[in-house]
Amino acid sequence: MSGELPPNIDIREPRWDQSSFSGRANHFFTVTDPRNILLTNEQLEDARKTVHDYRQGIVPPGLTENELWRAKYIYDSAFHPDTGEKMILIGRMSAQVPMNMTITGCMMTFYRTAPAVVFWQWINQSFNAVVNYTNRSGDAPLTVKYVRPTCGARSSDLITLLGFSLPQHVSPLIGRFVPFAAVAAANCINIPLMRQRELRVGIPVTDENGNRLGESANAAQQAIAQVVVSRILMAAPGMAFMDQFPWMSAPIQVGLVGFCLVFATPLCCALFPQKSSMSVTSLEAELQAKIREAHPELRRVYFNKGL
Repeated sequence: MSGELPPNIDIREPRWDQSSFSGRANHFFTVTDPRNILLTNEQLEDARKTVHDYRQGIVPPGLTENELWRAKYIYDSAFHPDTGEKMILIGRMSAQVPMNMTITGCMMTFYRTAPAVVFWQWINQSFNAVVNYTNRSGDAPLTVKYVRPTCGARSSDLITLLGFSLPQHVSPLIGRFVPFAAVAAANCINIPLMRQRELRVGIPVTDENGNRLGESANAAQQAIAQVVVSRILMAAPGMAFMDQFPWMSAPIQVGLVGFCLVFATPLCCALFPQKSSMSVTSLEAELQAKIREAHPELRRVYFNKGL
């Protein structure tokens, strides 16, 4: 390997130790940086080329370690970790703050009438469907067969939301918590439905070195549960804070929600390791037998939980 960089930098893994919350937080503050959505296609392709070349042992003269890590995080912010495909712009984690601050701010402002609640909740769930698809775990394609139920899920969410919203005898204090309750309920429904293929056929599990061992639906259940928890907590700070100040105008609501999301998004993503793991004994019996036959010493498997 030529150039100034050492040959042993493992850019397949994050720069910071992922066994600690602080390391994961540093990682996700970089991945979710909203400035990444302003990068041009040329910058994204340059970053991809740098990362792919380095993995092949090719280093441009003068490339520094900081520049390599910057390229790695630009690459991670725009390309799916399993498929390698360029992700939809609004579905990327770097788009979470500007998109959610706008949608959440409007939900917190326009909650007093059923039509307004329905409209903004429909916008929110349509956006979430894009995010769920973009940040799914595994490398299998998502077909129309698995997308269609999500439309039904959004309809169910709206019906549930109207059930929260229509009663006229609840206090204004309770009414202001309707948007957050709806978002929490919708995440519990939409994420499993959007990722139901993973629950049926499983997601790839690997050994510590990334060697693929098979697919596990049990791993998918753990991954999706962690994502649901992260998404609900991600929405909580901004929405709970705004609930206390309903008199504020929409621009102020949007701005303060955005401020909360700048911190809540990476910190909630960091609650669980991106490369999650589980005991071999927790896998399906058939997969356990397959692994024990080929790798009798293996105790844990690893998988991308998605975001």
